[in-house]
Amino acid sequence: MRKGRPVFVTVALLALGACTVPIDQATDKSTGFLKELPEGVALIAAPYQNLEEVILKPEDGCYWYRHVGPVETTMLPLRTVEGRPICTQVSAKPAVSS
Repeated sequence: MRKGRPVFVTVALLALGACTVPIDQATDKSTGFLKELPEGVALIAAPYQNLEEVILKPEDGCYWYRHVGPVETTMLPLRTVEGRPICTQVSAKPAVSS
């Protein structure tokens, strides 16, 4: 077995753990941000992002964070170190028949 394989498997398992549908995630009523970010999400998120002000958008099932830049403040998708967006597992919509 190669040396890099255990690391890859660990990262893959953490990523899959972040892809679960959250059960009743508490949000701060005044700000709308999550009170506590799931541990699996925090572990795979890139370090340069604001993990204190995160929302989970129901439209796309992805985590977004508040980025305060020099010119504007905006919501950006929370990403892994590899640059992939961090999303929950979205259930497939049933097919509509005519």
